[in-house]
Amino acid sequence: MMGFKQIFTWWHNQTIGTFLKTIFFGKYVGKDIYGNRYYTRKKTKERWVIYKGNIESTKIPNDWYLWIHHTVDNLPSDNTDKDKFFWEKPHLENQTGKKTHKTKLKKDIKKKYESWK
Repeated sequence: MMGFKQIFTWWHNQTIGTFLKTIFFGKYVGKDIYGNRYYTRKKTKERWVIYKGNIESTKIPNDWYLWIHHTVDNLPSDNTDKDKFFWEKPHLENQTGKKTHKTKLKKDIKKKYESWK
């Protein structure tokens, strides 16, 4: 159920407007491997996503991205991992600006010179 904070702030997954639109007009169509839920409204052909956890548009996997932007009409299948090539890496959200990303970069940098003393 929605808490008081969630009613007035969009950064808690959805606003009250999105919540009401989902309840009255939304038809649940699927869920991706990250827990994001996808909905549609048949009359207007509108599609939207309710993110699980942090709201970040790069969390949408490629197959759902194509569907939500009306590039394809068929819903992504659950066995999309079987369709991938062996050299493809799993989808990750944009890591720019996160502490884990910065510390990983610093560890990967190796000096190619010696500092003067």
